[in-house]
Amino acid sequence: MDIKIIEDKNNVLLNRRELNFEVTFEGPTPARLDIKNKMAALMNVPLELVVIQRMKNDFGRQKLNGYAKIYEDAARMKKIEKEHILERNKLPEAPEENTEAAESTEE
Repeated sequence: MDIKIIEDKNNVLLNRRELNFEVTFEGPTPARLDIKNKMAALMNVPLELVVIQRMKNDFGRQKLNGYAKIYEDAARMKKIEKEHILERNKLPEAPEENTEAAESTEE
């Protein structure tokens, strides 16, 4: 999977960078989280400050176009972004081990 930045615009008023990008890939369309991880590494920013707004893939093409925003801080991001966009870009939580279940089986 390769990401090519088509346009990188700095929005000073909203304290964010706005990126139009193109992703070329082999096989199935990559997940939003995979693109978000690669974008954060490419732009050298924390993963939680990257918001993938839109990804559009045409049928049969191994290429998609997208729009992403990189915020300077999380508080500003939560204030500006709509709730469903934040939920869509939410990082998966690490599975917690259920210590209560382990303790009850030992008894």
